[in-house]
Amino acid sequence: MLRLKTILIIFLSLGSIMIFGTSCSLFKGKKDVSRTTGWAYNNPKNGGFEVAPSQEQKTGPGLVFIEGGTFTMGATEEAPFYEWDNPPHQVTVNSFYIDKTEVSNLDYLEYIYWLKRVYGADYPAVVQKALPDTTVWLDKMTYNEPLVENYFRHPAYHNYPVVGVSWVQANAYASWRTDRVNEQLLINAGYLDYDPDQKDDNSFNTEAYLAGQYQGVVKQSKKNMNPDGKGVRKVRYGDGILLPHYRLPTEAEWEYAALGLIGNTDGNRIVERKTYPWSGQGLRAADKKYQGDFVANFKIDRGDYMGVAGHLNDASSIPAPVISYWPNDFGLYNMAGNVSEWVLDRYSPSAYEQVSDFSPYYGSGFKTLKRGPDGKVVAKDSLGKIPLVPLNKSRLSQMENTTAPPDKFDKDFKQYGVTSLINSNSRVIKGGSWKDPPYYLSPDTRRYLDENKSSATVGFRCAMNRVGSPISSKKKRK
Repeated sequence: MLRLKTILIIFLSLGSIMIFGTSCSLFKGKKDVSRTTGWAYNNPKNGGFEVAPSQEQKTGPGLVFIEGGTFTMGATEEAPFYEWDNPPHQVTVNSFYIDKTEVSNLDYLEYIYWLKRVYGADYPAVVQKALPDTTVWLDKMTYNEPLVENYFRHPAYHNYPVVGVSWVQANAYASWRTDRVNEQLLINAGYLDYDPDQKDDNSFNTEAYLAGQYQGVVKQSKKNMNPDGKGVRKVRYGDGILLPHYRLPTEAEWEYAALGLIGNTDGNRIVERKTYPWSGQGLRAADKKYQGDFVANFKIDRGDYMGVAGHLNDASSIPAPVISYWPNDFGLYNMAGNVSEWVLDRYSPSAYEQVSDFSPYYGSGFKTLKRGPDGKVVAKDSLGKIPLVPLNKSRLSQMENTTAPPDKFDKDFKQYGVTSLINSNSRVIKGGSWKDPPYYLSPDTRRYLDENKSSATVGFRCAMNRVGSPISSKKKRK
């Protein structure tokens, strides 16, 4: 009897395993069926849970994919002024995208033109606020007046890096670029059409569009799978059509991208730590065809900005075109010399002690769309944008009833004007410029400038988050 029970239990167990195995295999390989519930995706008959096809993030215009990794961030040689604000420390940078070149005058002129066309009639101050300060070229003891008049606007300088742009202006440009790229993506996908009559608050903004506060010229709507009586809907961020925001790179991202260590690795080991974005300690081209030429645009010596006529060493007395010299191993141009570049971080001499060792960033906190007491996004403003507020102030009710904690960075700047010129508006600038000696060509060097100031030696390039796998689709592991 006992033996019969044992056989019966084994038989039932095997049957359960077979049934379970069969039930699991019922949905195996079916991309449009949930592997946990067996319910079909994108089916209005069962409620219409919509799932966009799995896909890699598209690379936005002008960007290069940077595969992240671990590297030693910080000084490779002793600073001439004995600052000790960036000692070597190991960090990991997540994968991201960054511009192949610095933002050019032509790129920025397109931005100014759009602002004039959309806001110029009713809000001329918006245009004035965005214009570069061309007076940064003025110097009492230098004849730079032609550059004041010509550098930004003359077509001869179209492909030169824009300068005279503050950190605040650079961030505004990045936000504008996000909207133009996403608008074009919606047009390419057939959901919107071009609308040259956009004006003031009736202008495309990514957040306003997603919040249902911008209509535009609709070419076609997306089919709505939800059986709520509405057959169509707008594109959502989850549809995988729109890109994340363009922004300034963090200091760690910029330094990692500038070093381009991908060309100095053997398996999982960095075999040579770089001083510059190129290998070796020299500043001249190794190629015999270009032997003797400098590989970057910098100040060679006191009074020597480009060499001797007939054989100019770096061939540029001021910034050079954004595609000049040799790209580094990531394919990025002018990550040393030409112009220094704004990054996202605040400057503090002790930042390296406080930031995380994963995707380090010394900033002012996450911001989100402003919401009312009902939790809904507030109405867009007269320029078509939805206000952003710190995360803990995203709802009006919270703003009215809650005292936000003090800024955690305030303690670093309380001695401003007493022992230091550093304050909470100080932002990091990276890399050397056309006016700097060789020391500043090393990606680890760091300086700072007030976020509302600008210079003839400082430009910028944009970056973007990588969504999903840190590995390029071309290198995806099986």
